[in-house]
Amino acid sequence: MATAPSTNPKSTFSMGIFTGVVLLVYTTVAALLGFFDRIEAGALDLLMLVGGTMLAIARRSKDTNGQLSYFDGFSTGIVTALVASVVLGFGFIVLTVVMPHAMDLTRVRDIFGFDLSVVLAFLTIILMGTMTGVITSLIAMQYFKQDAPDPMKSED
Repeated sequence: MATAPSTNPKSTFSMGIFTGVVLLVYTTVAALLGFFDRIEAGALDLLMLVGGTMLAIARRSKDTNGQLSYFDGFSTGIVTALVASVVLGFGFIVLTVVMPHAMDLTRVRDIFGFDLSVVLAFLTIILMGTMTGVITSLIAMQYFKQDAPDPMKSED
């Protein structure tokens, strides 16, 4: 009986770091060009995170020759999104040190009625990114999961 290849966390972390760097570059460019305060900028950020998560799951499926278990792909997507969110969160902390007005661009005061600290923004970025990764992974694994063997089907 053939067994599926073991999980390769190195590729999952590398895809997470790659996605996080892409998100960080986009966020920095958005802050420098002055459109960071628009809601569309945040939506594009989430779409990039979804894309990175999907690429990581697709890459993992290719590495296993299509024999990707549901949990393996699900965990790949979550870890990728978590690593990308941590990279983006730390990058946002650095961005607020370099550009102190970056927190003013988030419009958090308008939504919550109080100023958001950098630490709370860091935690919010991680939470939102991870939850996006969970939802994306659930949806993506409906496409990438390995079909269960059919006992009624003969193997000729």
